[in-house]
Amino acid sequence: MENMALSTFFDSGLFTWGILPALIFFARICDMSLDTMRIITIGQGRKGLAACLGFFEVSIWLLVARQVIVGLPNPLCFFAYAGGFATGNYVGMWIEEKFSSGAQIIRIIVDHDGRAIVAALKREGFGFTSLLGQGAQGPVDMIFTIVARHQVKCVIALIESVDPKAFYTIEDIRYVSEGVFPPKRRRFFGFFQA
Repeated sequence: MENMALSTFFDSGLFTWGILPALIFFARICDMSLDTMRIITIGQGRKGLAACLGFFEVSIWLLVARQVIVGLPNPLCFFAYAGGFATGNYVGMWIEEKFSSGAQIIRIIVDHDGRAIVAALKREGFGFTSLLGQGAQGPVDMIFTIVARHQVKCVIALIESVDPKAFYTIEDIRYVSEGVFPPKRRRFFGFFQA
């Protein structure tokens, strides 16, 4: 009797046109979020975590892909799959921003005196290295600073407030041995600082 009730439920319009597409949509969000996190952990050299995330990512994908193929006559399953893919990319990037770890190097190049940027970095407790260089149009000041990923936006805002025309690039780095860094604040789940 119970099996018959379940069979009737899974064949109902509510399940076919409402619940199944919603499950596919949310499962695909989870799958793509895990994919984004896996790629980030690979870049950070965290092999074990990348493998674990990959296992769960593919498991979810297989379950979802099967449901989409079985439910091809239902166009909502197709749109739920595509919508979940797109939304999962967005959610994965949002998660990466909130839980980011590691360090990035910011290279700042100005075609005039860079002392104002150096002073601002120093005032905020960031380490830096400043060099004189030669650009295509003459002498330049080059300033390098290594910061925690969650501090990049703060440093960019600092640079732009001092010199809106400063040229800068940002790149991930895998390891940092020593340096001058602002005092660490405890982070709780990437959202709150103490």
